[in-house]
Amino acid sequence: MAFMLSLLMALALVSYSLGGSLGYDLSQNHMLIGRKNLRLLGQMRRISPRFCLQDRKDFAFPQEMVEGAQLQEAQAISVLHEMLQQSFNLFHTERSSAAWDTTLLEQLRNGIHQQLDDLEACLGQVMGEEDSALGRTGPTLAVKRYFQGIHVYLQEKQYSDCAWETVRVEMMKALSSSTSLQERLRKMGGDLNSP
Repeated sequence: MAFMLSLLMALALVSYSLGGSLGYDLSQNHMLIGRKNLRLLGQMRRISPRFCLQDRKDFAFPQEMVEGAQLQEAQAISVLHEMLQQSFNLFHTERSSAAWDTTLLEQLRNGIHQQLDDLEACLGQVMGEEDSALGRTGPTLAVKRYFQGIHVYLQEKQYSDCAWETVRVEMMKALSSSTSLQERLRKMGGDLNSP
């Protein structure tokens, strides 16, 4: 889950930096909201991950597929949107409210929702009808499967505190490791701006 948020934040940051080249523009606050979401996720820790070692799991984030050199801009925006949407859905499950401080959780939900709102305008501009299949194939589909795995894990663990903590740590790692994707997308945006 941490990875997803990090990738979402990185993609949001990238989509902002690519805004000029593609003709769409995200608010300047978009990047700040992503950073705030990461801080909120860090503050949501209620128990030490050391107490949950038996619940650790490799969620198999599709890093190669999401960060691969073949990822085009429209795909990157699609992946970012999917990650934000899946994160939003995950933090809106009935049982997420019992796992964390409701004030922090609500702030995180609001931040992700705001990023989704900013991104949806970009998504509409970058993806035409011919690109609508992007959401059903490749990297975007891999992100969907990744989140399905997280949901299945939480169900198997009966939404225990340790399961939620494991997912929170996963989302933190994901958020941190998305830096390489962000840098690649920035370079991609710079290449588009060059004559």
